[in-house]
Amino acid sequence: MSQKIWPQVVGLLKAAHFGPTVLVVSITFVLALTQFSIGDAAFIALAFLLGQLVVGWTNDLVDFPRDKAADRLNKPLVAGTITESTLKICVVVALVSALIISLVSPLGISGSAVHFLALLSATAYNVKLKSTVLSVVPYVFSFGALPWAIYLAAGTHPPTWIVLGFILFASAFHFLNVLKDLETDVAQQVMGLPQVLGRTKSIVTAAILAVLGIVDVVIANTVL
Repeated sequence: MSQKIWPQVVGLLKAAHFGPTVLVVSITFVLALTQFSIGDAAFIALAFLLGQLVVGWTNDLVDFPRDKAADRLNKPLVAGTITESTLKICVVVALVSALIISLVSPLGISGSAVHFLALLSATAYNVKLKSTVLSVVPYVFSFGALPWAIYLAAGTHPPTWIVLGFILFASAFHFLNVLKDLETDVAQQVMGLPQVLGRTKSIVTAAILAVLGIVDVVIANTVL
């Protein structure tokens, strides 16, 4: 039995975009620690983990026809490790769980509302905006909203430099993340902003955004 289940578990982790998911949840946990106890921060991180699973799995479901056409065997759905029906069930379970955990966690109603607006933005990217010049907008909104969810739940407001830092670094990631599939995306008419700009301009844009993010952090944490 374990020999049949384990490949599916690995497939689900891959479909959830494991690396970026771990990164986002880890950053969320660290940020939550600045406002809450370690237990509450872990609870908040769990809510965000479930939300990230929804985003990652939805992305692979929406992209499945294009991934299959491009023969991307590194994608679990294309490789046949997991099925569409399994992934759809997992999306529903993760979404309901994310809502419940978010509401009963220290995020409460205000933090959960912002959290789910961020999830809605990310889902809009998966469904439509990734193929338009507005592709970076969900990154700006969703990652800009992340610190707001945590700080509002704590009854305060996030420092501007933290929100700006999240936006700049997340936007830089967007321009770099698409490079590996840029030519295939263009051939399939997935014309997000990085695809429109092209490889060189996207790299330059990502570098500028990353440098601005570093400058933002350094200035905010330098005692003059």
